[in-house]
Amino acid sequence: MLLNRRKLQIMSTMRAFVISEPGGPEKLELKEIERPAVKPGWILIRNRAFGLNRSEWFTRRGDSPSVTFPRVLGIECVGEVVSAADDELTAGQAVAAMMGGMGRDFNGSYAEFVLVPRDIVFPIQSKLAWPVLAALPEMLQTVHGSLYTALEIGSAQNILIRGATSSIGFASIAVAKAAGLEITATTRDLVKADELRAAGAAHVIVDKGSVAAQARSIYTAGFDRVLELIGTTTLLDSLHSSRPGGIVCMTGILGGEWVVPEFAPMDAIPTGVKLTSYSGGASDITPAQLQHYVSLVEAGELKIRLGPRFVFTELQQAHTLMDDNRANGKIVVMLDP
Repeated sequence: MLLNRRKLQIMSTMRAFVISEPGGPEKLELKEIERPAVKPGWILIRNRAFGLNRSEWFTRRGDSPSVTFPRVLGIECVGEVVSAADDELTAGQAVAAMMGGMGRDFNGSYAEFVLVPRDIVFPIQSKLAWPVLAALPEMLQTVHGSLYTALEIGSAQNILIRGATSSIGFASIAVAKAAGLEITATTRDLVKADELRAAGAAHVIVDKGSVAAQARSIYTAGFDRVLELIGTTTLLDSLHSSRPGGIVCMTGILGGEWVVPEFAPMDAIPTGVKLTSYSGGASDITPAQLQHYVSLVEAGELKIRLGPRFVFTELQQAHTLMDDNRANGKIVVMLDP
């Protein structure tokens, strides 16, 4: 009887990292919490692995004012359907889930099981290992949305990617290269220049805080498109790297600053240059598009820069690595070693 009671308890609970107040990686506490139950319009997923994202770092630090604590963070995962109320998805089916309030409005992927709305769940067919799959969903969605929705690269011939040695940067190089664009990439570290060229960059600029002059030595009029991944700390300079009629999109915040101090648009934005941003969600990529990218990765036709892997109990160490900007690729946390 005691054994059956213990088994029932295990089935009704799960391990999750809960954050009760903002702070450092130590604020992520491994706890035993109630396992969510499926409800209409939602899918219960057995979490196999998940990637870490900069937005989770911001939330952990307390820089996401709309997020209330306690909360289980994590905006993406890959795994298997446990149960789905009133849906065509079947138990055991491989899926990815991302964005849509995950880890912000409701508990996210830093847990053994994840309950998410149906509209952010993507069926996936692939022989890739779970840790490889886990690096792809949010990264590919962000790159796809940035390049096609925000930057409209279908009408461009070249692109400057600022902050290119990040995981999103390397993925952007891969997708932009597949789209036929000539790529110029920036890095603060000259040692990484060869890596960027090997990934597909035709030109590499060593970023010492300002790249506009070097950008115009490559294209006198400026670039067709500029993808800004560092953020507000370099955005104004990136605007001056674009040609009139070009588009600059701010997607990343690697610089760690949310706002541009004393921003004066008439002074900051050159005439004719278009400034936009990308912070879209799962609705910006279709299941077929995501599956296409996954298939390209599996076939070796789309090279994605993968970073370190950690087991679930090492989540604090994974966040410490993200704090130190030492990942050199997408960090993945595995639920099963």
